[in-house]
Amino acid sequence: MTVLTAQPIATVRLDLLPLSVSHAEEMAEVLSDPALHTYIGGAPDSAESLRSRYRRMTAGSPDPAVSWLNWVIQPRDSGLAGTVQATVRDAVAEIAWVVGTPWQGRGIATEAARGLVGWLLRQPVDAVIAHIHPENRASAAVAAAAGLTATEEVHDGEIRWRRTR
Repeated sequence: MTVLTAQPIATVRLDLLPLSVSHAEEMAEVLSDPALHTYIGGAPDSAESLRSRYRRMTAGSPDPAVSWLNWVIQPRDSGLAGTVQATVRDAVAEIAWVVGTPWQGRGIATEAARGLVGWLLRQPVDAVIAHIHPENRASAAVAAAAGLTATEEVHDGEIRWRRTR
């Protein structure tokens, strides 16, 4: 069992920076559009709610067999734009991403997801999966661009996408 920790990841235009509680204020603004919750449910969090959540997330999983890895997406030409994350258990990484509405349509999610998947596959990770709502075409395109393929598996109404080493 290898415990992984988030390390900085650089792509052509982005720096994926390990999540810190200090990111909560800016991320509350980045993630403030209710439309971001169309497929995942819920509502935008306040800065205080994010601080609390980020404290739990950065403390790490209570299960020593699980690694919680979280990054903020920092375009080199602007402030924070979103997050990527991975939960790793038994050499399988389950990933997710979210990019704030003002930064969408610029390839940021695709570039961040590719950077994340590339980094994960250089770790002791054999498979990367994502769960995507069948109507979320933008996330499906991101998953495909990151080398994941839709499977026939459906979990909680979402399609499981997968890439293996």
